[in-house]
Amino acid sequence: MKKVIALLLTMGMLVSLVACGSKEKTESPATNDTTTASDTTTASDDASTTDDAAQTDASTETASEPIDLTMWCIAVESDSNRHAYETGIAEFQAAHPEINLTWEATQNQEYKTKIKAAVAANELPDIFYTWGCAFLGDFVEAGRVYNADAAYAKYASELPEVMVGNVKYDGSVYAAPITMNIVAMFANMELLQQAGFDKVPGTYDELIAVCDALVAQGIIPFGCSGKETWCVTEYLESIIEKTAGAPAMNDIFTGKASWGNDDVVKAVGIFQEMINKKYFDPEGIALSNDEVKANFIAGKYAFYINGTWNCADFAQAGLADKVQVAEFPVIDSTKSKLGELIGGPTDGLAVAASSPNAAVAADSAFEIARNICKQGYLDGNGLPAWTQDPNGDYSSINPLTQSVAEIVANSSQLVPFGDNAMPADTANIYLDYVSQIYSSAIDGQAFVDGLVKDIK
Repeated sequence: MKKVIALLLTMGMLVSLVACGSKEKTESPATNDTTTASDTTTASDDASTTDDAAQTDASTETASEPIDLTMWCIAVESDSNRHAYETGIAEFQAAHPEINLTWEATQNQEYKTKIKAAVAANELPDIFYTWGCAFLGDFVEAGRVYNADAAYAKYASELPEVMVGNVKYDGSVYAAPITMNIVAMFANMELLQQAGFDKVPGTYDELIAVCDALVAQGIIPFGCSGKETWCVTEYLESIIEKTAGAPAMNDIFTGKASWGNDDVVKAVGIFQEMINKKYFDPEGIALSNDEVKANFIAGKYAFYINGTWNCADFAQAGLADKVQVAEFPVIDSTKSKLGELIGGPTDGLAVAASSPNAAVAADSAFEIARNICKQGYLDGNGLPAWTQDPNGDYSSINPLTQSVAEIVANSSQLVPFGDNAMPADTANIYLDYVSQIYSSAIDGQAFVDGLVKDIK
């Protein structure tokens, strides 16, 4: 345990993260995942005072009248991070009775549509959850996001610089990072043992052998939600990265290289061959991610590829001793290698430039993000973007999260999630083509040709 904690506490030493926040030029505002799942909560209704809460230090001015702040996020009731948000916000509110914080959660995929519409209409809440890279960069370029440099300066000693790279534009910070996650392959070892295997496949050939054996036993190897296209990208991008290599995929995602890449065609072909060989649940195309994850927890699938924020849900479901976590194996060793991962510190809380209390909201966003990070880390929802107390009690951290920490500590490069790295219009085009791949409406060549034609 001590070794793993040391890895986590020194995560800020990583230099292989691909910072994708920088833009050539942005207009900076003045500084003074399915059925709809939407929950609205007033933090003061569920705040519980803790000893730590009394020590929090958001820089807000005491006023004769309470300051009202609103916040949007994706931590719906079924979300892995719900408990961390409830706890972190409760701690904040207990420490700041002068602030009335009302927060609302919307399911991941619907939230992306909602937040983009709010940006276009200039109707953002005071604080809003965001992904980094080009996703937030579009909002910054539109002048909708408050420059958070002043707030960041108060917390910089707790936030390693590498952790703010994906929310930094033209040298300024525009959001408070929360956690760091990667895409990983979760394996139900009981099902693998039924097929005659006692370890997670470490090579692509081993993975194919395991999948063939599982199918022969009547066990479905993979489940993937087709209803939420971002889930399909977790599979496809893993295959692309381990075929073309992390540098090539990163260059494509950030627009430095064309989609016209034969390795991408090959990767799509591999993905669709896996579908054709019945490695994927055919019902998955109509299922939500929550439904697919529930099926994995129930033992319907042997593998589930998704973000490491799921470690908490699997541990809470009693699977910590039954499930193991690993990275997707290398397909082409001449171009890729183990340690090339997808993910990084890409989620955060930003503040609307239009907020009447933007400075207070920015300080609040950083304190809330810090609180959520701490609780989420203890829950197993990801690795901390914030520096943690080296003398803290981390005995509750589940073994899956410990394994993720070791995987990340041994990584050589992390490429941001594709739809975060791309500007909004490009990401929408990309996701549309990804959905066509999963439904087998197009093949790899049509995928590449379409993206080359449609992405300008």
